[in-house]
Amino acid sequence: MLELHDADRVRTLTLNRPDALNAFNGALYKELAAALAAADADPGIAVVLLTGRGRAFSAGTDLVEMAEMVAGGSDESALSDTEEHGFNLLVDALIAFSKPLVAAVNGLGLGIGVTLLGFVDLAFIAEGARLKCPFTSLGVAPEAASSFLIPRLVGHQNAAWVLLSSEWITAEQAHEMGLVWKLCAPDELVPTATEHATRLAALPVSSLRAVKRAMTEPVAQLVAEARRRENGMFAELLGGPANTEALSAFAEGRLPDFTALPDGA
Repeated sequence: MLELHDADRVRTLTLNRPDALNAFNGALYKELAAALAAADADPGIAVVLLTGRGRAFSAGTDLVEMAEMVAGGSDESALSDTEEHGFNLLVDALIAFSKPLVAAVNGLGLGIGVTLLGFVDLAFIAEGARLKCPFTSLGVAPEAASSFLIPRLVGHQNAAWVLLSSEWITAEQAHEMGLVWKLCAPDELVPTATEHATRLAALPVSSLRAVKRAMTEPVAQLVAEARRRENGMFAELLGGPANTEALSAFAEGRLPDFTALPDGA
């Protein structure tokens, strides 16, 4: 599910579930988390480049797996275990990764396929790609400290629209608001991102790490606090009326109808 290629001290990690639009199931969450930790510990690797295979960067959490978990009536401890060994394990790995992390967003990005950009040092996007944070349309809360990191990248009002609306934003909009750094023609995306990653990788790893630490350490506590808030809200909403309706609609191939939910749901 994850391809690995090394060249010139750059390790390219390619999400390879194209038939599932590179959606993260539990196994892929764990595999990418382990790959980031391995690259961080490898003295021969200076930079990691993350991209996707096919027409999607990542469609986020695998909703089929989420629906099965909710429908199965998983209790709180089971949900916590799933989060600890899947989604949260990846977020922990992204936070701990001490070398430059570059993303080449090749296509559709949803959920974690967008929110992980908050932990990326340089993000490139292909023209024609589209991004969405679908939290409100799924009846859940933000994730991965996105309620803090996305406003920091794009400003409050841009972030409010991205996080509240559950609507698609284009690659051009993502570039204009500062969610990504460079906008590229599709066939130039990976070569351009690789060129920049290789230029960074020619520099001393000790200095690259020092610069990244100097930039991220001042906000580390704020990121941790945002994750605690979001995780509490997510756990409260998961399996609730809105989330259940959203997942049922997804499974049935229809649009969700939130108008009949209890007041406040």
